[in-house]
Amino acid sequence: MHARIFVSQFVMGLTLYCRNPAALFWIVAFPVAMLVALGTVFGGTADRTVHLLWSQSSDQSGDDIALKQALKELGITVDTVTPDLAGIRWKNGKLPVLLEKQGQEYTLKVNSYLAGQAMPVTALVQQGFLMVQARAVGAGDLRRIPEAMESPGGHRDGPYAAYLLPGLLGLNLLMMGVFSIGMVDVDLRVKGVYKRLATTPLPRSIYLAAQMCVRLFVVIVAAIVLMSVGAGLFGIYNQGSYLDLFALIFLGTACFASLGYLLASFASTVEISNGLANLVFLPLMMLSGVYFSLDSAPLWLQKTSDLLPLAPLLTALRAVFNDGASLTAQGPSILIIGIWTVILFVLATRRFKWI
Repeated sequence: MHARIFVSQFVMGLTLYCRNPAALFWIVAFPVAMLVALGTVFGGTADRTVHLLWSQSSDQSGDDIALKQALKELGITVDTVTPDLAGIRWKNGKLPVLLEKQGQEYTLKVNSYLAGQAMPVTALVQQGFLMVQARAVGAGDLRRIPEAMESPGGHRDGPYAAYLLPGLLGLNLLMMGVFSIGMVDVDLRVKGVYKRLATTPLPRSIYLAAQMCVRLFVVIVAAIVLMSVGAGLFGIYNQGSYLDLFALIFLGTACFASLGYLLASFASTVEISNGLANLVFLPLMMLSGVYFSLDSAPLWLQKTSDLLPLAPLLTALRAVFNDGASLTAQGPSILIIGIWTVILFVLATRRFKWI
């Protein structure tokens, strides 16, 4: 009897959800759009060509030729332009580094707004300049520390899109919880739907379980679509167990669904719910490394973010997806997510009300 009611509620909930184009866009289409856009802009492939703009007003000297050769050996593509053209490109604000030569002196002009992007280029240019000086005195090439390009788990090298995709999977779970569940919960309560349901024989547990399964089904479909796009456009595939990956998605859904219901319990209107959702969503998104690593942030902020529910989920998702790690190797991350899930579920259950 209860099984039939559950199936009925699940089918009805899924039908209503699919009739909401906005909800489908944010959960299914938005992550795909972000993956395609950011993956393309910041390197969808493993091509790591470094470009350097060189402003030069006179003919090339022997030193210039030697420096360009050294930069080429270091993998830098040099574009030589006139000072006037270099000045125009510099003023548009998109150039991280500009190499200038006035007389016999070289100057590296670094865009202070893009210092993080400029530092790797300036380091290579400085190394090339030292190589030229060493060769000029017959000292030969300076020794370099060997580089090994690989992912943190040591499985394989991959593009930025491989880092981004698991981040979008986790972000999708957070969006589903605080917006799709939390705000809908408030809307149903305000419109009196819950009040009418309370007068029916429908058990609250079955209703909530069906709604949770609807959201879980949608995020799994969204995850499959996102991974299919990642494989088709960027050649990135899940390196681990799909069972482990979807187990993490299930755990994340439980955690953030509980968070959504808890936030909804404090809101009396949809507008208040929207404010509370953004108050939680934006810090979690910014502090959890969805799009970029927080390695340049203060250490205390990094340690704090590691204790929030989204950051350890992303760590586990990236370990499984990119490095083929097992769930047993993600014990600390799973423990943190599990603790958050239990706390949020207990609080949400105690505060949930039909009216």
